[in-house]
Amino acid sequence: MKKNLWKKMGAALLAATMTCGLVACGSGDAPKAESTEASAKELTKITFCLDWTPNTNHTGLYVAAAQGYYEEAGLDVQIVQPPEDGAVLMCASGQAQFAIDAQDTFAAALDQDQPYGVSAIAAVIQHNTSGIISRAGEGLDKPAGLAGKTYSTWESPIEMAMIQNVMEKDGADFSTLKMIPNTITDEPAALAAHQTDAIWVFYGWGGINADIEKVDVDYWNFKDVNPELDYYTPVIVGNDEFMQENPEIAKAFLEATKKGYEYAIENPKEAADMLIAGDTTGSLSGSEELVYASQEWLGEQYKADVDRWGYIDPARWDGFYAWLYNNGLTTKDLSGQGYTNDYLPE
Repeated sequence: MKKNLWKKMGAALLAATMTCGLVACGSGDAPKAESTEASAKELTKITFCLDWTPNTNHTGLYVAAAQGYYEEAGLDVQIVQPPEDGAVLMCASGQAQFAIDAQDTFAAALDQDQPYGVSAIAAVIQHNTSGIISRAGEGLDKPAGLAGKTYSTWESPIEMAMIQNVMEKDGADFSTLKMIPNTITDEPAALAAHQTDAIWVFYGWGGINADIEKVDVDYWNFKDVNPELDYYTPVIVGNDEFMQENPEIAKAFLEATKKGYEYAIENPKEAADMLIAGDTTGSLSGSEELVYASQEWLGEQYKADVDRWGYIDPARWDGFYAWLYNNGLTTKDLSGQGYTNDYLPE
């Protein structure tokens, strides 16, 4: 589900800025709550850009809309699909006040002479739940097993550096890995058909889907091999200028969103139904069993080992960005940049 943003970020930002249409470009023109009594009852319009078609990473947003949490907070939230690789770009240009991304790809927005004016403001999931899935019993249940095998790659520098890191930590030669372009949409089916030997998946979707499709697989997490790779994926990001000018709106948005995710934790089946009902793309049609199972599993991951939904641990955030810099994957050390917990509800 990921692609390399590094090469596309600058051009795409320019294109996004030129094609503003969903909301006024530039967060200075973004809607604000009025102070007069006549307009006090009006809802503040907010555009939220997804990173992909609707899935269980996004459930809390759809729950907050369906349950009226946004309306109670004085917000009219429109959830939209991104242009190609464009969720952060839409947010940076002011077309959306908030969006969703992952810490690894988000680094591109910060690693600029003039950073893009966006910050991560909430962790949707507390830990990196991604790793490598393979056919069971073929020796790929640990990173060293990738040696001499075929791996489906997005050709992202960060992705390949992570694969190399975990293979070498496990004593394997990265140069022996055979890489082919990743065009896979159904990972378990691709493995069963021997189209590839190994695929990077987010367990809450791709791993759970293997159970649904009854494909026996092996799986391991990146974070279990190297704790520095326990980065935040995904995160909610906001337009800095909009949030600085409208801090109470940003806090109200996160308060309502938190309610949505906490409802999903306690009521996974009902929350999954709201996600399916709210999906206007039709991408979840026919995948209801997967959505229910994924939602049940992710309910344990949204807060995991913290009491406060959305909290971003500075040590883990900085640790991953230090790892990127130390491995030549960013031009600047981004430690301490690009995130804040200031808008989160207590």
